[in-house]
Amino acid sequence: MKQKQWVCTVCGYNTIDDLPDVCPFCGVDRDKFLTWEQAEQTYRVTPHQVNERVTQLISVPRLGLEHAAYRVETDEGSVWIDCPSAFNRNLESVQAIYFTHLHFMGASNQYRELWNAKVYLHAFDAKHPLVKKFPVDRKFTGDFAERGIEAYHIGGHTPGFTIYLFEEVLFVCDYAFPPGSKMRFNPFGPKEETRDRASRILEAIAGRSLKTVCGYNYIADFESWSEDFKHLLD
Repeated sequence: MKQKQWVCTVCGYNTIDDLPDVCPFCGVDRDKFLTWEQAEQTYRVTPHQVNERVTQLISVPRLGLEHAAYRVETDEGSVWIDCPSAFNRNLESVQAIYFTHLHFMGASNQYRELWNAKVYLHAFDAKHPLVKKFPVDRKFTGDFAERGIEAYHIGGHTPGFTIYLFEEVLFVCDYAFPPGSKMRFNPFGPKEETRDRASRILEAIAGRSLKTVCGYNYIADFESWSEDFKHLLD
């Protein structure tokens, strides 16, 4: 890893090349950044089993607002949905990294280089300035399915926001949180569009035999989660 890379300890955002005066994502001063080497020594990306084929990955200690990533063992190989903020080179390799949206590209460029993993991000989000220095191999449009994973373009929170389904699991990241009666739509982004596009999520999951919802910092029972989510549209 020859390039310079910096990690914000407040939000987990990775900055490639020059250290900024302030974090381009959360706005804190540069003294809150670590080099990626320091971050690797400080933060351990730790697995938590969701089911036999899905594992949550999140840094210990928690790396600020870092979003969880999820490892999925498909019949055609292992992949991630979203990416850890810390680079830990001892993790087991994956073939691809599928992103829900652009806000937490994490150390995806480093894992891509280490494993030759293919990075997927919706074309709408790939246009954003925050993505400029992160390599994206497939800038997809619309919905698609491969490796047993189904991708549905939602929009709303970000123009390219995408959810994923794998067997009995829904990967919804931070479109709505927290689970339970206090659930709300993500307030960071176009509020009306986020609410309007939520119906697209309901269409994608309608009639599905789902058991689990994997969010950006939570794992929830699908049945109760879906009832709370539907109430947001009442």
